[in-house]
Amino acid sequence: MKSPNLPERIICLTEESVELLYLLGEESRIVGVSQYALRPPEVKKDKPVVSVFTHANQKKILDLLPDLIIGYSDIQKDIAKNFIELGQNVFISNHRTLQETLNYCAMIAALVGASEKFEIILKRWMTKIKETQEWAAKRNKKLKVYLEEWDEPRISGIRYFSELVELCGLQDINSHLRDGILARDRFPEEGHILKENPDIILGCWCGKPVDIPSIMNRPGWDKVQAVSEKRVFEVPPEIFLQPGPALFESGLDYLRNLIEEL
Repeated sequence: MKSPNLPERIICLTEESVELLYLLGEESRIVGVSQYALRPPEVKKDKPVVSVFTHANQKKILDLLPDLIIGYSDIQKDIAKNFIELGQNVFISNHRTLQETLNYCAMIAALVGASEKFEIILKRWMTKIKETQEWAAKRNKKLKVYLEEWDEPRISGIRYFSELVELCGLQDINSHLRDGILARDRFPEEGHILKENPDIILGCWCGKPVDIPSIMNRPGWDKVQAVSEKRVFEVPPEIFLQPGPALFESGLDYLRNLIEEL
């Protein structure tokens, strides 16, 4: 009998676990990543791509002899089921809030024995959150924002995205939808968007570039403040649609810089 071993060969089916393991200095444990892993920039030069969000290359993954496969959300349930049936260890998280994202990061750090390293990172994130809240309070002006994660059908911002903009002093006009577990639970009503008349529109489409002209040319949207003032922006999905370190490492700074330029 030997002492217990921590996972040494990890497959990351989504990007948040990849970035965290790199931040922790534990990237040597990663043996395969998602096509959408963009942070840090060198990741796909260092690691083989084995999956996209909804599909995984089963043979390629098994050939890498993983001892842990990490994924995210109900959308990857079929991938997880297949690998579980093949006797693999699979960890799927379903975090949807900023607090749950912090909890997730702590769990992944514990899985690789890096809790002390994570405490240092967490302290830095908490300081940044506090500073952002203080900055937003001093501005004393809550601009209304419409978050769009997809165009057809339109999908409004998931909770962690919504909470992030609120930390920066913005008011999400569709915050009443953000707890929807499934994408269809976050279909905003056209009339509600026009009535709320957002000051800013942030587009963040997962899988394709945001078509800003198409948003600005939607019938009736010319009267929306964000459109008439040309405050329609694309924000990077690798930051804002990744429920992991990117939200705190880059998301808060990105939003602050954007708001300060308005």
